[in-house]
Amino acid sequence: MILLGVAEGDVQDDVVWLAGKIAGLRVFEDCEGRMNLDLNDVAGSALVVSQFTLLGDCRKGRRPAFVTAAGPEMANSLYQSFVAEMRGRGVVVETGTFQAQMDVELVNDGPVTLLLDSRKTF
Repeated sequence: MILLGVAEGDVQDDVVWLAGKIAGLRVFEDCEGRMNLDLNDVAGSALVVSQFTLLGDCRKGRRPAFVTAAGPEMANSLYQSFVAEMRGRGVVVETGTFQAQMDVELVNDGPVTLLLDSRKTF
């Protein structure tokens, strides 16, 4: 599952970098139990869900600030572009509905959750 947040200032180069990074990330176990295989190696797929709340800044006060989140038109455009880029890299991709209220279930098989940022701000 990929929860994708789009920030103000994100551009197509961010999409290409992130899709390449995710598609090639060796996070699946090989026959020796080491994280050494990528999505295509395991014939995996991705569920890509647009998640603007990832951009919530909670450093000040008690209410998240979403001022760095991209506006809906730009965010949807880059979201769709990311999906197309992943598919272009041979990854089977399913999506949610942009700006819709969705109930999404995740079974996290293992202790691994990774954060990626094309600007490397953390």
